[in-house]
Amino acid sequence: MNTKLIAKNPTAYHNYNIEDKMETGIVLSGTEIKSIRSGKVNLKDCYAYIKNGEVFICGMHISPYEHGNIFNKDPLRDRKLLLHKKEINKLIGLTKQKGYSLVPISLYFKGSHVKVDLGIGKGKKLYDKRQDLAKKDAQRQIVINLKNNF
Repeated sequence: MNTKLIAKNPTAYHNYNIEDKMETGIVLSGTEIKSIRSGKVNLKDCYAYIKNGEVFICGMHISPYEHGNIFNKDPLRDRKLLLHKKEINKLIGLTKQKGYSLVPISLYFKGSHVKVDLGIGKGKKLYDKRQDLAKKDAQRQIVINLKNNF
């Protein structure tokens, strides 16, 4: 099935070590879908949480649809993610461990449905982030030096 990327969370891999991923559906209204189709969605600083056996995504900004008038919803409202009970129980077990969080990684179309790539990640310490930046910088320098030598 064809997939089309809508938005990525730019800070997901910087702030977390993603250990596992799962694909989830999301409950949206009609005007939110139209706004997503035009690319007006932002995943920065969003996270997921579990409440009463259901998973919700918080902080995902979907801009109001221009022609939606009274049907527009709050851009920052919490939205329910669609998972099986077995998957939710797995997430509950993982998030009870110290330091694990549910982080939305990307939002994409799979066929005509909107899907969220939900990652289970452990928060990085500041020194881990610095090491990752140093590795990226070293790789960048290697590539630049190789291009200049040839």
